[in-house]
Amino acid sequence: MTTSRPILLSDRHLARIAPAQGPLHDPRWRMLDDADLDRLADELTRGRPRPIPIFAYGSLIWNPGFAVGARRRATAIGWHRSFSISLDHFRGSPDRPGLMLALARGGQCEGLVLDIAQGTEVQSLRDILRRELVAHELAGNACWITVQTENGRQEALTFYADPVGTLTARLTVEEQARRLARAAGAAGSGAEYLLRTARGLAEHGIHDDYIWTLQQHVAQEIDTAVDECFIAPARRTD
Repeated sequence: MTTSRPILLSDRHLARIAPAQGPLHDPRWRMLDDADLDRLADELTRGRPRPIPIFAYGSLIWNPGFAVGARRRATAIGWHRSFSISLDHFRGSPDRPGLMLALARGGQCEGLVLDIAQGTEVQSLRDILRRELVAHELAGNACWITVQTENGRQEALTFYADPVGTLTARLTVEEQARRLARAAGAAGSGAEYLLRTARGLAEHGIHDDYIWTLQQHVAQEIDTAVDECFIAPARRTD
């Protein structure tokens, strides 16, 4: 952790990225229905504390999509953020592949613990698992990890910690930035996801050197990519 720096990536950069057509999900997947989600939720939460704590480190920070009863800062012990899941759908497409954020082993990662509002467990868990796990092929990507909060250490449920059943990519930060600057698909662009994550962290006073460095590189990639059909030239202001 270091002193927070300005976010260089901006809505102006996002506006230069051309939209792309592509599948929302991998067409080979077998999608989870409500009964599947309820069984999975029971397996994951049986014997666990209430309210159910969810560790958010990416999009769940700025768009939880379920009823949140309380939230607090937390640090995942032994994990760090990494754009390591390769996407040819959702925020990527076959011609413009993207990357999705996951947790990788080592270091630490500051985020939020979001408690599922009591009385909403069935619907909230359906919403979370349908969004995060989507299909039978990805159902193994939920696990409990140790987090540190102001109240001490506890276990929290999170997603894609050491992802399984999905294609991953080991890229340098510069290579990640090049891909994210160009990635787009049915759900939008990779740069939009990165910017919303950076802003979400900043709103809660969280600074992650990796995310801040990556967004700077993505902004620079977009600024300099003037001859590519999927990034429009910058508008002159004079």
